[in-house]
Amino acid sequence: MYAKYIKKEIPDLNGTGRTQAYYKMELSSMNFEEFVSLCAREGHMEESAILGVLSLVSNKLALSMAEGYSVKIDGLGTFYAKLGVRDDMLQDAFEEGESTRNAHSIRVTGVSYRADNELIKATSRKCVLQKGGVSRLRKSKFTLEERIQKAKDFLAKNMLMRVPDYVRLTGLSRTTASMELRKLALDPTSGIAIKGSRSQKFYVLRQV
Repeated sequence: MYAKYIKKEIPDLNGTGRTQAYYKMELSSMNFEEFVSLCAREGHMEESAILGVLSLVSNKLALSMAEGYSVKIDGLGTFYAKLGVRDDMLQDAFEEGESTRNAHSIRVTGVSYRADNELIKATSRKCVLQKGGVSRLRKSKFTLEERIQKAKDFLAKNMLMRVPDYVRLTGLSRTTASMELRKLALDPTSGIAIKGSRSQKFYVLRQV
């Protein structure tokens, strides 16, 4: 079976003047039952046996990561837990006077996975690609200066601005809008600053 790839255009935020692109595989979904059935057919095993092994691996993997281990499964990859501050609490800082964070305010926010090189090589060997579609960026009819002014006008009437607001104002795609706002926030002359963190990021007028 062939896999298709898509050529996607990405924003030229470095000002090179060249159209930039990356390649992304066009994905189809395979649910858990289909995957187990595929393993059972290929391995000439009962589906119940595979389900039992997968359940055991999943449970013990979670327990091991919870106890502070990074777990390497040969041919698959390495798994380890990521920590973060609870969503209802402010981010910590090292400035003098900041309260000391206790264990109650920190939780596991995700699991990081680093693929085993053998898995990557095996996937590459088995993969036969076909050309799929081309994804172009949604262009804005406004210049960068006009987009910045629209953002400032919006912030003059509203306390804050999020990425979807900038998308509506400028006509940019969400990805391009997010990247452009991050770049503007790093430029002191743009008049726009960033606040918050992770999914709680928002933009405000920069204080002079």
